[in-house]
Amino acid sequence: MKEEPIVNRVAQSSLKVFDLEDLYVLGPRTTIDLSQFLYEGLILREKEFRSALKEVDWSIYKGHHIAIYCSSESILPQWAYALVATHLAAEAITVVVGSLENLEVVLYEKQLAEVDFSIYAGVPVILKGCSNRPVPQQAYLTAAIQLKKVAKKLMYGEACSAVPL
Repeated sequence: MKEEPIVNRVAQSSLKVFDLEDLYVLGPRTTIDLSQFLYEGLILREKEFRSALKEVDWSIYKGHHIAIYCSSESILPQWAYALVATHLAAEAITVVVGSLENLEVVLYEKQLAEVDFSIYAGVPVILKGCSNRPVPQQAYLTAAIQLKKVAKKLMYGEACSAVPL
């Protein structure tokens, strides 16, 4: 009995895979905790705060993506974050307020805004679910919404086990 050759029907189909990992922005991610610049880690004294910021070697953040946050329960004025951002402006690539996850959301949102989703028009698309890099849930939501507008059919997962969306 002659064996039939194995045929990869997925490769032969019009199915396209949208892999968010392809949009991952390279570069180090760094957090800056503002509590280190506060009196007793809690109180913002403007003169001391500004002085402490002037003492930082901001060049160490060259090429970094930065998330600024405050680990203490202090209520800080908005200008405090903005002032730190002005020190980082010449060095960092990206500066956000919040956690590393907030940073990833911002980075992915920028990347997704540049995608030409029209190339997925009228074809079945799988929004790839597994990745080796951190992909925030928000990126999956944004991609799904954009793909749903153009794709013939949208699924999530892998070709062997996709879930219809």
